[in-house]
Amino acid sequence: MWIGVFMQKSDCCSHNHHQPNNEKHSQSINTGIIIYTCPMHPEIEQDHPGNCPICGMSLEPKNPTIHSDDSEYHEMLRRFWIAVFLTIPVLLLAASKMISSFSIISIPDNLSHWLQFALTTPIVLWCGWPFFERAWDSIVNRSLNMFSLIALGIGTAYVYSAFAVIFPNLFPDSFKENGALFIYFEAAAVITVLVLLGQVLELKAKSQTSNAIKALLNRAAKTAHLFVNGQEQEVSIDQVKVDDHLRVKPGEKVPVDGEVVEGSSYVDESMITGEPIPVEKITKSSVTGGTINQTGSFLMIAQHVGSETLLARIVQMVSEAQRSKAPIQKLADTVSGYFVPIVVLVAVITFMIWALFGPEPRFVYALVNAVAVLIIACPCALGLATPMSIMVGVGRGAEMGVLIKNADALEKLKQVDVVMMDKTGTLTEGRPKINHIVPIEDWEENEILRLAAAVESNSEHPLAQAIVQGAKERNLVIPQANDFKSVTGEGVSGVVEGKKIFVGKFDENKEKQNNNFILLHDRAKEYQEKAQTVIYVSINDRIVGFIVVADPIKESTSKAIEDIHRLGIKVVMLTGDNEHTARAVAKILNIDEVYAGINPEEKIKIVQRFKDNKFVVAMAGDGINDSPALAAADVGIAMGTGTDIAMESAGLTLVKGDLSGIVKAILLSRATMNNIKQNLFFAFIYNAAGIPIAAGVLYPFIGLLLNPMIASAAMAFSSVSVILNALRLRKLKI
Repeated sequence: MWIGVFMQKSDCCSHNHHQPNNEKHSQSINTGIIIYTCPMHPEIEQDHPGNCPICGMSLEPKNPTIHSDDSEYHEMLRRFWIAVFLTIPVLLLAASKMISSFSIISIPDNLSHWLQFALTTPIVLWCGWPFFERAWDSIVNRSLNMFSLIALGIGTAYVYSAFAVIFPNLFPDSFKENGALFIYFEAAAVITVLVLLGQVLELKAKSQTSNAIKALLNRAAKTAHLFVNGQEQEVSIDQVKVDDHLRVKPGEKVPVDGEVVEGSSYVDESMITGEPIPVEKITKSSVTGGTINQTGSFLMIAQHVGSETLLARIVQMVSEAQRSKAPIQKLADTVSGYFVPIVVLVAVITFMIWALFGPEPRFVYALVNAVAVLIIACPCALGLATPMSIMVGVGRGAEMGVLIKNADALEKLKQVDVVMMDKTGTLTEGRPKINHIVPIEDWEENEILRLAAAVESNSEHPLAQAIVQGAKERNLVIPQANDFKSVTGEGVSGVVEGKKIFVGKFDENKEKQNNNFILLHDRAKEYQEKAQTVIYVSINDRIVGFIVVADPIKESTSKAIEDIHRLGIKVVMLTGDNEHTARAVAKILNIDEVYAGINPEEKIKIVQRFKDNKFVVAMAGDGINDSPALAAADVGIAMGTGTDIAMESAGLTLVKGDLSGIVKAILLSRATMNNIKQNLFFAFIYNAAGIPIAAGVLYPFIGLLLNPMIASAAMAFSSVSVILNALRLRKLKI
């Protein structure tokens, strides 16, 4: 019913509505200009409040805020209670006419009619006026919606009854019974009350779906301690700029994203990671805005502020996802777009048949049944079925640390039958460490590490950082490297202390005659078979040893892979690492297929090959090299611990960077899509059964007719049931 405001044509983009350009949108973020949009039609945007010209729904601020504007809810609630207050005497007056024993005091029919007219007029023309405004907008914009039906039904009952009271002599005898005219003020009043009740419940439900966003927003700090020239002053959070130095005291929220420059503490990062144990923060540690400092105090430098912080980006992603449409919504949109004109046609046919062939008073029966058809057919439940479930499902996902970028990803997740994963940073910690150094002949471990670290200090590769960090942990002095060169997929080289240093991998076929390589090869293979990476070091074109670097498998990975298999989904590893290491990891984790030693372009080809074979593919990764495959997959899943580019390319982000989030996301998707199908089923069945009954098809057989008030109550009940069914997702246990 009321949330039939959510029903509309799937080709809504063909309407020529004003849409701000990207420049204006970005300006709204930076300058505080509020852009309003329709939750069900995101293409509708304007810089002031109003109603959607397509569906009639009230527009909402595009950027979420902590303090939501409840003025519409309170205004609708006021109209509802005033309507209830005025409708009670209308019902009593109508009941006294229908049931003679019910009358407490005898009131002449003529006076009763005038009193009902006086009481119903403010109910319809003031309490119900928003419905008529939205109905008029739907006609002007040639986009009929549920308000078209409501206004037509209420308006018909009220206008007919008003004319019957003011100009009774204008009506022929076919409108009368025993010389008296029927009036339907009570129907117009009760229908208005029920529709208002629906609006009130819808607005309340909408506020509940935004609880996830509000909870996230409430985690943000309101103030910060700005540290300037040794002086500390408290400022509003919106005054903090990049590179500002901020003091964070015990028990306070970290104000923005940044890096510790002085001091140390433990920070509760459960908001981001889900882990209850506080994380130690020392100099150069990253800290995230909204997380809670524990006992220590530290000085930090701001690196990301305002809409650029992780928390702000999470809020924006959740907000945009809740406004997005799932492909299944196209079905409801298409049906709804044609449904309203068909219902109006059915109501006209109903009126004509009853007016021509019905019992006396024929025109009264014709009017009542036509109004009943208009009211019961309001496709509110149909329009509400998808968006309500999507909003609740996305909010529930945010609470579980699964950020759903759009409804399309949420729907496709249910159909996924292959999950592809990068190794480093996805299956593993992504923070490799040196396990062993194996030198040859008279070379020392520290000397090999020192020279390798000199070259690798120019590289940003995780393995390079592990070598540099290993040298620092041994307190080695790392010399300067010159003529640095990097060859993707092979290694790095440079000149250190007059020696030509190469760090990387060697082609086994090319090194068959290299005695040092042959001596080291078998030992290197042993480490590779244990899922450890071997990095060779050569000095002046002579191999002097290798460094063994291991990237530990995440604790949660094994259980997550097992759970994914239990869901009937195949797991495939795509990695640029060598075959030995990749297969060793795959064996430990029981991964179905492995593609090793591949580059980003090859990852895309593999994803496409599976898609061509009719698989629905999800790809999980965390790095820039994964972003093309994330975009190419049916569903891209980014690790929240990975790069911004990966998160931008993905439809889903796991805040914790934990693969168990994939299982949660798939189960949430299945529950949400089942919920939507339940809602659509009930909505279709309800309308399919209700319209014929309202039209009077059962009257010749069992004498059953549907009073418009009963039709209105049934319409309200259908939408309430859809809302309650969707809200069940908030209690989903995963």
